Amino acid sequence: MHRTERLFALAEYLRGRRTGVTAEALAERFGVTMRTIYRDLDALRVASLPVAAESGPGGGYALDRSYSLPPVNFTAREAALLLALGKFAIDMRLMPFSETLQSGLDKVRAALSTSAQRELLARLKELSFHGVPALPSEKKVRAALERAWFEQQPVRITYVDSSHVESKRVIRIASVMMDRHETRVDGVDVDTGQVRQYRLDKILAAEVQRPKA
Repeated sequence: MHRTERLFALAEYLRGRRTGVTAEALAERFGVTMRTIYRDLDALRVASLPVAAESGPGGGYALDRSYSLPPVNFTAREAALLLALGKFAIDMRLMPFSETLQSGLDKVRAALSTSAQRELLARLKELSFHGVPALPSEKKVRAALERAWFEQQPVRITYVDSSHVESKRVIRIASVMMDRHETRVDGVDVDTGQVRQYRLDKILAAEVQRPKA
């Protein structure tokens, strides 16, 4: 299992438990060493997930279950607008984090009753948006930048500038700006502290840097 996948699986495993679990049990569960588990737990904390060590019977490591959103009830009218706008953002490539957006939209649709879903489909047929799609970008790049942004981690990018010169650098994402034609990222160079703007479609590769334990 890739470390990123294991971190997400570890977070969900902890969230699903009502009692704490020891590092030894976690190591056995995920087939890694205890040292690796400790590093993973540190990585979850760095990503702002509320992991705490509990003592006493049933103690161990636990994740505050309130870190995810509570159930939200949408009317068919509200859901129709959210889904239509979300689909437009994906189709126009305005939103670089399209897979996460689609996952959220799927959950909104699935939460509706049968009658509400029928009404939703009728309303969606009556809505349409038109625009100019933003420039395409690599799926792996979008995924890495999304993780780096949400988890506030540095990311190593390979970038091609306007002179077609390729360079590599490690940045921290300060902001993401979406335009009708392109998405731009403000990145702070980890080594120099210099702030520079990068076009998403000009980033050839991106890799989130492992947090220090």
